[in-house]
Amino acid sequence: MSRSALVGNVTAMLEDAGFVVSDRCAIRPKSFDIAARRGDNLLLVKILGNIDAFNEETGHEMRRLGTYLQATPLMIGLRSRDEDLKPDVTYFRHGVPVLSPDTAYNLFIEDVPPLIYAAPGGLYVNIDGDLLADEREGHELSLGQLASQLGVSRRTVSKYEDGMNASVEIAMALEELFDASLTSPVDVLEGADEVHESESTPEDPDADPTDEQVVAVLTRAGYRVHPTVRSPFKAVSEDEGDSGVVLTGHSEFTEAAEKRARIMSSIGRVTRTQSVYVVDRAKQESVDGTALVEREELEELRDADDLRAVIRERAEREEAV
Repeated sequence: MSRSALVGNVTAMLEDAGFVVSDRCAIRPKSFDIAARRGDNLLLVKILGNIDAFNEETGHEMRRLGTYLQATPLMIGLRSRDEDLKPDVTYFRHGVPVLSPDTAYNLFIEDVPPLIYAAPGGLYVNIDGDLLADEREGHELSLGQLASQLGVSRRTVSKYEDGMNASVEIAMALEELFDASLTSPVDVLEGADEVHESESTPEDPDADPTDEQVVAVLTRAGYRVHPTVRSPFKAVSEDEGDSGVVLTGHSEFTEAAEKRARIMSSIGRVTRTQSVYVVDRAKQESVDGTALVEREELEELRDADDLRAVIRERAEREEAV
């Protein structure tokens, strides 16, 4: 299957599941392909045939964007090396959860979350430690007796009851022994933190030297500016006053810039953010809802309220045309 067809299939599946999906980010470089929202659940989705093509830099950017936009970074892929991804298993690449299309279908269409996750050493599941302890005590088994039946140490059983996860084989043995479900699903939409210990959100990259003046002006206006390196926008700017978020672009106003501005508008509608594109000279006020602001004009804006007003007015005037 071509990557374009795979992106189309994933987009259609998410739409069938009730998500509003952005236009595809058909530009390079890019950290994610589409944004999708259903209610309060916002996804930033990367779609690849071979997930080994997903590098650390892209993973770090997606995780940063997930923090700034209150979104779940997610990858959907077909295979790793020469093996297809297993159904109903959550994988991880550089801190980002990875699902096969079938697993994503079960999660978003059938509302059946995956129970298994892949980690170094094999496949694992979440064990409900309290429920395990109740079942063991209800069957009048000591820690040592249960450990003997499982072929593990007494200390290992104690760790299971304290919340340590178990291999699929151990989980199956426990459920067969007690004739009860003792596992809990992987909460992909919350980043699956309970099964994946990752480092804190990677630090922001340095701003491109050509953007430093724009970053300085936005910072002076009261924004926390988070530069990006692999997104259709140059930065995510957070208004420190009311937590509003603005997707920010900057370049000469060319045909490529207009394309970026349109993608920013589409992403903004899904992520519920505003967007502004700073240019040297503009022949129009906005592009599909993304406000165009000349560099000199930006420098004259006093604070975040002024910038929000400009963005709102120009978007409203475009809608009225």
